[in-house]
Amino acid sequence: MGLTSSIQLAGGSGGPENLRPLLATALDALGKGAIERDGPLPTGGAGAIGALFAEDVLPLDGSGAESALEGLARAFVAGAADPADPTCVAHLHTPPLALAVAADLVAGALNSSLDSWDQAPSGTHVEGQVIEALCGLVGYDPAVASGAVTSGGTESNLTGLLLAREHALANALGAHPVVTGIPAEMHGRLRILCSETTHFSVARSAGVLGLGEDSVIGVPLDRDHRMDPQALRSLLVDLRARGDLPIAVLATAGTTDLGVIDPLAELAEVAAEHGAWLHVDAAYGGGALFSERLAPLLSGIERADSVAIDLHKLGWQPVAAGVVLAQRASAFDPMERRVAYLNTSDDEAAGFQSRLGRSLRTTRRPDALKIAVTFRALGRRGLGDLVDRCHAQAHHAAASMREHPRLELYRDPVLTTVIFRYRPENGDPDAINAELRRALLRNGRAVVGRTELDGAVWLKLTLLNPNTTEPEIDALLADVIAAAEEEAR
Repeated sequence: MGLTSSIQLAGGSGGPENLRPLLATALDALGKGAIERDGPLPTGGAGAIGALFAEDVLPLDGSGAESALEGLARAFVAGAADPADPTCVAHLHTPPLALAVAADLVAGALNSSLDSWDQAPSGTHVEGQVIEALCGLVGYDPAVASGAVTSGGTESNLTGLLLAREHALANALGAHPVVTGIPAEMHGRLRILCSETTHFSVARSAGVLGLGEDSVIGVPLDRDHRMDPQALRSLLVDLRARGDLPIAVLATAGTTDLGVIDPLAELAEVAAEHGAWLHVDAAYGGGALFSERLAPLLSGIERADSVAIDLHKLGWQPVAAGVVLAQRASAFDPMERRVAYLNTSDDEAAGFQSRLGRSLRTTRRPDALKIAVTFRALGRRGLGDLVDRCHAQAHHAAASMREHPRLELYRDPVLTTVIFRYRPENGDPDAINAELRRALLRNGRAVVGRTELDGAVWLKLTLLNPNTTEPEIDALLADVIAAAEEEAR
């Protein structure tokens, strides 16, 4: 039998039966690979990974579906870092809900693309429902707000800054530069203001937008590591005085290291005084809106012109599940395009409306399905409970650190990250903390984060597994201490 005669597709009426034996193989490989890994990541460091993938990935003759799937999936799992392990706590990388992964399989099988209605009738509708729900969660009026599912915070922030640039220049020049280009007679620089701890991708987004990475100005922090509203006001006055145009104030709701949330209501007031667009990067902290206890930390977010949220963080979705929202749907007008083969005006007038003008991407998978399934299954309260569990874990970890004479806590946790370090009796604390982390990685015992604050090396726990127990956290800290003591000898 020739190879082409045996090709089986995931869609169509025969798709489920074609998938069924392959799913069994994949699940078997997931289980076996996890047993072989036996921990949060494989032992042996980077050198051990290559040995798992020794076979040629593109041979002249294929090995067949089940053999290839079993072999590569098993190796992939054995060589992966598993965020579901209670000792895998380095990054804002969540263990996804099984329910969401199952929903993602359905989306993958249909291979819908949201760049035209006729490629994704159901996907277009479901994304609209998800965006409407999230607009309501943020505090926007769903009847006039809009948004899209994105690949993550970087794309969401880039989109928000693009909308801000278009808004500012349309007001200043009466034209959208996406269409006309920024005129040569434009005096001064276009500027973006954000806190000194804003995510690195904001400067990169400014470069992509043609503003230059040096167009981003860091606003000093207050004693709580938040953007200082008075410092922002002073900078805005200075920029205006020298002829620069502040196109956006970018506030952060959940910094990567400390989880700090800028004073959103005060920043909204300052931005409004100076006619600057307010974008809130809530990629991490946006999930706190599900929690009745933590939602007040984001008070004022409803006044932002645009917001970024990542549901593959405090939403427990498979990557990717970012979202960008705008308080007014009209903000997306500069991104609208008419393409004869995708979204003609007469088709849209007849009800076949696309979401092409809501995204920087053309081909775009229906990631909203897994979000919608999760929302319906757990509801806001259920998701809020997961957030509260992880928040409680962070406070337990902080309390345990305070009790140990060799552990130094940087500050009380705000969300679910905890910054700390080992304080040795002798030796260089920076070198010891850096090396103890590498030792844990090499022996596969734990994946602990690393950052630098106040010129020193610190370690980080990012607690995103709602099932992690307090004894597991204490055992992880014991492993950190043991590794530190070994390095300090």
